[in-house]
Amino acid sequence: MFQKKEVIYSETIGVCIVDDVVKLANNKKEAYNYYLLRSVFDKTKKAYIPVENHTVQLRNLITLQEALTLQNEGNYDEKSEQVRGEVAYVIGKNQ
Repeated sequence: MFQKKEVIYSETIGVCIVDDVVKLANNKKEAYNYYLLRSVFDKTKKAYIPVENHTVQLRNLITLQEALTLQNEGNYDEKSEQVRGEVAYVIGKNQ
């Protein structure tokens, strides 16, 4: 489980911060925990992702070495905007 204020990667919005973990109820009034994720690049982008059984890929950020390797690949410009954003974020945080 990710913690509040942790910076992670979401396949839908890229590099994001776990803004909060909230309880939301479905139409049967059962409450489930959700991550409230906010993009670090665009504060208007947010997503609620279930903590359990989510289908969206959530993971820790790549390492500095992985970011540098990706950046030096010949097809770097063909990578998704989210991947390029993650590389830039990781390199920027480690300089």
